[in-house]
Amino acid sequence: QVQVAESGGGLVQPGGSLRLACAASGSSANIAAVDWYRQDPGKQRDLLASIVFGGRTLYADSVKGRFTISGDLAKNTVYLQMNSLKPEDTAVYYCNVNFFDGVSSWGQGTQVTVSS
Repeated sequence: QVQVAESGGGLVQPGGSLRLACAASGSSANIAAVDWYRQDPGKQRDLLASIVFGGRTLYADSVKGRFTISGDLAKNTVYLQMNSLKPEDTAVYYCNVNFFDGVSSWGQGTQVTVSS
C-alpha cells in the first residue's frame, strides 16, 4: 500500500525559513511527479509547486522566488524549501505523489504557522 508522509512543519517567525519533506513508500512504480499544495480551513487546496520526472519544476506566482521544490524522484523524497515566510503562508501543507502506474496518493499534511 502506498504511503506518503510530510514532515518539517512548525512555527516560524515572519521572514524565517522552513524545509518540508515528502517521502513516499510502498509502490513498485517510479514517481512521475510530486506536487506541493496548501490549504487554509474553509478554503480550497492551492497548488504551490511541482517537480516532474527529469527535474523540471513549476511554481505558483504566490511562491515564486521564495519557495524551492527539489529532490530525487528515484529516491522517493522531495523537499519544499520555504524562505521569507509571511503570515499569509500559514496553512496545512500537503504533498501529492503521482506514480507512473497511474496511482496518485496524498499525505496527511503538515501544519506551517508563521507568526511572531
